[in-house]
Formats: sequence, structure tokens, C-alpha cells
Amino acid sequence: MAAIANIPVGAAATSVIEVTREMTVAHFESTMPEVYGTPIMIYHMEVAAANAIRKYLPEGWVSVGVVVNVKHLAASPVGAKVTVSAEVSAVHENTVSFAVHAHDGIDKIGEGTHVRAMVHMERFMRRVAEKRGF
Repeated sequence: MAAIANIPVGAAATSVIEVTREMTVAHFESTMPEVYGTPIMIYHMEVAAANAIRKYLPEGWVSVGVVVNVKHLAASPVGAKVTVSAEVSAVHENTVSFAVHAHDGIDKIGEGTHVRAMVHMERFMRRVAEKRGF
């Protein structure tokens, strides 16, 4: 597929996030601990993966997440600085695979794999708009 032709294995991105209360499980469910939530960690991993390949995509194309296989290994409190990284591990015909990791400066807190598909934004949103009649 032409949209992924320029994406190299090894392309990577890293970001550092400071955990806020809004990123914790307790923010969404008051009876739960005030620690970095698994869905938020996965979101940050997906963002890192998207950032790793964004510059290689043709104009009008974006990547969307299609597979997530992640383990949340340790809890991180509010105020922790979490480093999230994603690295391209394989480029397939229609998708790109990533190794993803998260570390809070003390522990590896997450690891796994993620797959993204390339979509032409205008065409993709046209198909989504067709569902609005439901």
C-alpha cells in the first residue's frame, strides 16, 4: 500500500507524561485507587505509535489503532513521570506493528504490542458519516 511505503522498521517516538488525577482510575470510579489508569496508559501508547509514523504518511492520511495487546505491570501515582515509547517492529501490506513500553522512573509499568492501519481521512470520515442514520 502506497500510504505505508516509506515507513521504516525502527521508526520510534517517546513522550513523557506527568500523571494527573484525571488520568487515574479514581477519576472515573471513586471507589478505585488513585493510580494511572490502564486505558489512559494504552491511549498514550497509541499516541506515541501514531507520532512515530506520522511524518512518513502522505498528505491526507492518518493511522488508526486496530489491535492492542498490552500488560499493565505496576501502579504509578499522581505526579509520576511516565515515559511512553513506541517503535515500529514490522510493516505489513496494510498495517504497521509496534512494540510499546511505559516506565515511571522506578518500574516498567507497561509493555506490549500495537497495530495501526493507515486510512485516507476524507474517505474514512465519509464512511463514518454514513453511519449517522442509525
